[in-house]
Amino acid sequence: MEPIDYMKEALALARRGLGYTTPNPAVGCVIVKNGKIVGRGYHHKAGTPHAEVWALRDAGDDQAKDATVYVTLEPCAHYGRTPPCARTLVEKGVGKVVMAMLDPNPLVAGKGAAILRQAGIPVEIGLLSKEATQINEVFIKNMMVQRPFIAAKIAQSLDGRIASRTRKSQWITNEWARQKGHYLRSIYDGILVGINTILEDNPLLTCRISRDDHDRPHQPSRIILDSQGRIPMNSLVVTDKSARTIVVTTSLCPVEKMRYLKQAGVQVMFAPLQRDHHIDLKAAIELLGKEGITGILVEGGSTVQGSFFDAKLVDKIYAFIGDKVIGGTGALPSVGGFGVDTLDECMPLQYDSIELTEGNILITAYNTNREGAYVHWNH
Repeated sequence: MEPIDYMKEALALARRGLGYTTPNPAVGCVIVKNGKIVGRGYHHKAGTPHAEVWALRDAGDDQAKDATVYVTLEPCAHYGRTPPCARTLVEKGVGKVVMAMLDPNPLVAGKGAAILRQAGIPVEIGLLSKEATQINEVFIKNMMVQRPFIAAKIAQSLDGRIASRTRKSQWITNEWARQKGHYLRSIYDGILVGINTILEDNPLLTCRISRDDHDRPHQPSRIILDSQGRIPMNSLVVTDKSARTIVVTTSLCPVEKMRYLKQAGVQVMFAPLQRDHHIDLKAAIELLGKEGITGILVEGGSTVQGSFFDAKLVDKIYAFIGDKVIGGTGALPSVGGFGVDTLDECMPLQYDSIELTEGNILITAYNTNREGAYVHWNH
């Protein structure tokens, strides 16, 4: 195996922690000695040992000494809920450390690499850095601009519709796309919809898949935009207690309704009103970030998606395209809102990947003007 193969193995391990490690990054580590992998580990959950520690335990002291460590993110250099991994690697006498990228966390940001080098351990940085960056794009944005990462998830027909003129939408995409959607829910802190989705569909908004060796699904917080407090008290997002529910509302919400929601265990957050009497999304996102929400999957309907695109808040798009053409001027578009006047006002996109499975397509794309995009720190 080549060095790139070992790093691919570490990246695969890192992905197993996505969602569960928040607000920490997802990190994987592989220890190699004499051309053989002797230790593997990944960060399972915030507050538990980091990837390097699990890999060192797997390898044992004899195998770790003089071995090469492949890790997807710079080993930490500070004391948090766990000791600094860079110093642990020095103590174990490893021979070399290959890291995919430096850590944008100001508490680390090159300090881990410096500790290793000062101890005489060779350090290489940058192997598969793009892949490592994508795994931790949510963490990176939070570190760099202190705001949640926003991903828009759209499930539409080939002609860009999410419902027919009679508002029928089940099912535009297939079972593969729906399962993939549950996977996306499992890697973000929050899943966001508007009040119309609650009133029309009464969804549960939970993740229903477990991953790898985790014994239960990672449940994102359910975030409901509801400027007037119209959410029914018997809606599933209120009565179900398997995940946190946050209702983002405004001064238009009746005081009595707020009291009922809080008594039901729902967290109520206030956001400013815009002139059009809609929630100020930028302010709401700031508030959610202060509540510990690092990444949000926007699953709302046409109106909510349109409002996020109009406000230029979208970092990433997951567009699921079914094998149907709905047609009709009265059919609901996947992205509503005001839209743009001229095409040069469109959000600049960079397509990242295209998957075709069982007749459905998933296109993943990035806003190239997004805030907090990773600047290569390779040195």
